[in-house]
Amino acid sequence: MRRDRAGDGEGVAEVSRRTVARSAAAAAAGLLLAGGIGAARSQAADGGRARAADGARARAADGGRARAGGGVTVRLQAPTGRHRVGATTLYLVDKGRRDPWQPAIPVREVMATVFYPARTVRGYPVAPQLSAGAVRLFPQIDVPMRHLPTAGVNWAATMTHAHTGAPAQPVRRPVLLYSPGGGDPRTMGTSLAEELASHGWVVVAVDHPGDASEVEFPNERAGREQVRETVFLGPPTPEQFRTMIDTRIADLAFVQDQLAALAAGRNPDAAGRPLPEGLGCALDLRRVGVYGHSAGGTAVAEAMYEDRRIGAAVNLEGYLDYPPDANGRPGELFPIARYGVDRPLLLLGTDGFRDERFDRSWSAMLAHPQGRTRRRQLDRATHWVFTDYAAIAPQLQAAGLMTAAARTALVGAADPAESVPAVRGHVRSFFSRHLPAH
Repeated sequence: MRRDRAGDGEGVAEVSRRTVARSAAAAAAGLLLAGGIGAARSQAADGGRARAADGARARAADGGRARAGGGVTVRLQAPTGRHRVGATTLYLVDKGRRDPWQPAIPVREVMATVFYPARTVRGYPVAPQLSAGAVRLFPQIDVPMRHLPTAGVNWAATMTHAHTGAPAQPVRRPVLLYSPGGGDPRTMGTSLAEELASHGWVVVAVDHPGDASEVEFPNERAGREQVRETVFLGPPTPEQFRTMIDTRIADLAFVQDQLAALAAGRNPDAAGRPLPEGLGCALDLRRVGVYGHSAGGTAVAEAMYEDRRIGAAVNLEGYLDYPPDANGRPGELFPIARYGVDRPLLLLGTDGFRDERFDRSWSAMLAHPQGRTRRRQLDRATHWVFTDYAAIAPQLQAAGLMTAAARTALVGAADPAESVPAVRGHVRSFFSRHLPAH
């Protein structure tokens, strides 16, 4: 994995890209802003039959890999820290905002998962990666959108390494908020969140309903089902993109407000569900960081610019400008890229997702004198290597359920034994320097 330094007068090294990497970047660019879900469904229909046939032949050749429960079970890499991890979900309702995507919903609802160092995990069950409601929609939305196999995987069987409801350690710890990529659910950032929690941070993974592929709530509400699907059926318009990023920034600010209520001894869960013992006492909101992937990386960077409560941010391959206009002219830079920021920012990208727009917006960020921004790069990798797909896609390829080309387009060719620790290491070392957990 290459480390390119910039922002301190050094230029970013020119990356030599293979044809497949360029095509992967082009494909990912359409999904970066909000998923490009309609186009992805169309592409999946074109090649789905061939992939299904390949997968069926592979499963017939090695039926032992398929479990009686409904197919191959993929596994997430275990966290490496010394702390056992607890997890709980929060249902948060902002009565001061209407939902920007569905006007029939008079409030803004947000779902979040909190990962934290646990005092004990004995007697507390391990949490599944996907909720039961999310599992029902995952094959309809995420599978075609990410060119995953349409059959042969038991998505309900993947377990995390976090224990639901375990009591938190009674130690104030820095808090990190995570915003997933456009069209991705928070659950596909589980592995990195658990890794950070195992090393002593409290991590709050935030879903952005209406934008996220699928979000399950603890209840139904007028204007939406209990499991809410994304509103995007294709690439967003410039107006939709602006709404998406503005909404995410507002969501992150609102979640911080609700965490402050939790730290003060109140229960912010709108359904009144009990929270793990000691969770509020584990939050040190004087030390808050953010990290996000793709559109989430865009949102967290701009959120830090706008919100002084945020002390450090990691942008995992998110543009720092608006999309080009109808005539193809470059879009406006976000204020953080125009004016710079006085707090630490890490721009972490891959060699498989590089284009002129990307380099333009990141270079503008790095050009500010006296800036505290650094750029790093992962080689033999591409856009979704920052998510749980980094470990999942190679397992699907090994099981004969995903082609090498599809795996490379999604996460790159790097072995997960290399790529997963590299992503974890970059993010963990950054926050260890700027928001240390010990």
